[in-house]
Amino acid sequence: MKVVVIDDEPLARMVVLEYLQQQAGIEVAAECNDGFQGVKAIMQHKPDLIFLDIQMPKINGFEMLELLDTMPAVIFTTAFDEYAIKAFESNAIDYLLKPFSKERFDLAIEKYKSKAVNSPATEKNIQSLLETATKQPDDHSRIVVKNGSDIRIVPAQDIQYIEAYDDYVKIFTKDTYYLKKKTMSYYEQVLDGSKFFRTHRSYIINLQELTKIEPLEKNTYIAILRNGKKIPLSRTGYTRLKEMLGV
Repeated sequence: MKVVVIDDEPLARMVVLEYLQQQAGIEVAAECNDGFQGVKAIMQHKPDLIFLDIQMPKINGFEMLELLDTMPAVIFTTAFDEYAIKAFESNAIDYLLKPFSKERFDLAIEKYKSKAVNSPATEKNIQSLLETATKQPDDHSRIVVKNGSDIRIVPAQDIQYIEAYDDYVKIFTKDTYYLKKKTMSYYEQVLDGSKFFRTHRSYIINLQELTKIEPLEKNTYIAILRNGKKIPLSRTGYTRLKEMLGV
């Protein structure tokens, strides 16, 4: 069983590594002190299981998981209080609330071994976890994206609009766009509702980019952005947008 440990606290990593040494049949492929290193290690080693801290500098644990193409099983090692982490429990293999004992660690390993972690349900569970995760206060101010091997943090104010694209969304900025395997509903909930507006089932716009609303056909309208992009407005979207703008 191949394992990667990701935590910005050296002492926390040391504890996990010490406990892992006492487990038979486990190879520690890498230890990482931030999410950037974590993504690279997972892409390189393709571990069966990762131990992942949630609160880390640069990008947090949930943002790191969003960047993965292939999803390993996850055991969280976190200082989140138990009430908050309960929301994730059904979709992760387990969570370890710091500080945790060897007995509690061993129980998490047993839970991992007892589940069919190599089934397609593992990735589905993690995606569900990311959709429902309690967001940290500053999460609405940025989106973390992967462009090839590069990881970029896109400030929310740089987003012009978001468009649905099969199982993904396209996030458009002034210079380019990024693909994320997320839903439109996710970004509708996560982004600041006073700054971003869902005009249509397939579009969310940055209201700072809106220049005017024009009629298209009978009882239909489009939103025009600064860059000239014409965004469809559903009937309900048109009504809600007028109310929001006070016109």
